[in-house]
Amino acid sequence: MPATHASMLTAFTAHLLDVLDAACSAEAALHQIDLFRRVIAGDGIFSIQQNVTTERDPRDQVLLRRFHSSQADRFPVQGAKRKTLTPWTERLFVAGRVFVGEGVDVLARTFDDFEQMRPYALQSVVNVPLLQGRLCYATFNVFGTRSQWLPHEILGIRLLAMAAARWVPPAPGLFYSFTGPSLACSLEA
Repeated sequence: MPATHASMLTAFTAHLLDVLDAACSAEAALHQIDLFRRVIAGDGIFSIQQNVTTERDPRDQVLLRRFHSSQADRFPVQGAKRKTLTPWTERLFVAGRVFVGEGVDVLARTFDDFEQMRPYALQSVVNVPLLQGRLCYATFNVFGTRSQWLPHEILGIRLLAMAAARWVPPAPGLFYSFTGPSLACSLEA
């Protein structure tokens, strides 16, 4: 990496960390993270979905509640949805791995609420699980208008998710279970 790029990246990262250290609330910190997200990923939508599933909820599902939204007027905070066991939920909630989706067809197959998103010209997504041990207590989601992500954009989004994690608390009583004994996760596990 040329020295000018390295020094720019260092300054950018140091500025982000300094801004987050000065944040006095989750709302302020996530607003700042969204500003950095726009620099890294361009146009799109940023949200954090908190996993609020408990033992009372059905197996093979997670209940997600929007904790933060860059488009709160269109996708309001506290909006909730259930997700069943799909390759997407398995990747994030069972394996604890990042999901990168590129192309409108992938988004339409992956997200049952894609028709609500279609008017915003979204074509790609990076979902980063926020983990406590094996437990996925939230997802950090960046939807973009570009059809493909560049490797440095994915890395930048993942680093923003790590920075946001301290501002997103796990829900009380969090527990979810997918078919199979090794697929149960709780705060006590």
